[in-house]
Amino acid sequence: MPTPSASKSSVNKFSIDFVDALSDSVQPISFSAPITHVYNPLTYARDAHIQYVRKFAKPCAEVILLGMNPGPWGMAQTGVPFGEVNLVRDWLGITAEIGQPSNEHPKRPVLGFACQRSEVSGKRLWGWAKDSFGTPSRFFKRYFVANYCPLVFMESSGRNFTPDKLPAAKRERLFGACDESLRLLVNYIQPRYVIGIGVFAEKRAQVAMEGVDVSIGRILHPSPASPQANRNWAGAITKQLAEYGLTTS
Repeated sequence: MPTPSASKSSVNKFSIDFVDALSDSVQPISFSAPITHVYNPLTYARDAHIQYVRKFAKPCAEVILLGMNPGPWGMAQTGVPFGEVNLVRDWLGITAEIGQPSNEHPKRPVLGFACQRSEVSGKRLWGWAKDSFGTPSRFFKRYFVANYCPLVFMESSGRNFTPDKLPAAKRERLFGACDESLRLLVNYIQPRYVIGIGVFAEKRAQVAMEGVDVSIGRILHPSPASPQANRNWAGAITKQLAEYGLTTS
């Protein structure tokens, strides 16, 4: 079990092993219509994601905030969960060369840190973290942000397809790999809470964490598709976290 004084070599080894194990588990899975394009940022944005885990996954942090899967203008571009380009580069201090997905959708190009589109969910989440904690070191001492599933799914139109809509046969293999990855992360960080960002992530955490001594919770997802999230999302989740006894400063 890691400790707060885990050596640099052990942190580096965990970061690489954790990222590559999940990537290798999900990469061979095939998907069918209406899904036409699948992006795996753990392959073409591997260096950025390893850098993120290495810098910020701190043993003994209190909380893992768990999202569903990458957005097309967030982690799909930067390799960082909810990874709005400007905040990843300028606040988290992460930059890396981003490659290309093997089957790129013409309406969802991967431009990496040159992407001019802003991921609203990521701008809200990392903007809240910046406003509440000031520095990444203060935030990550207590929190870590992860995605349950690392894959981006798209239909022929470019429309996003979320993993909760997958048929049972595909869900079983994919979710099995994602459950195992979440267990590895929890074993490494040893948090008090895994808090789903939205209902799906909460439910998957409940399944993956069965028998593990960690509390499960939920906060509102920052998606602009949610009317609630469009009304002071930061204030809403600050109140929700306080209900778990978690302060945000």
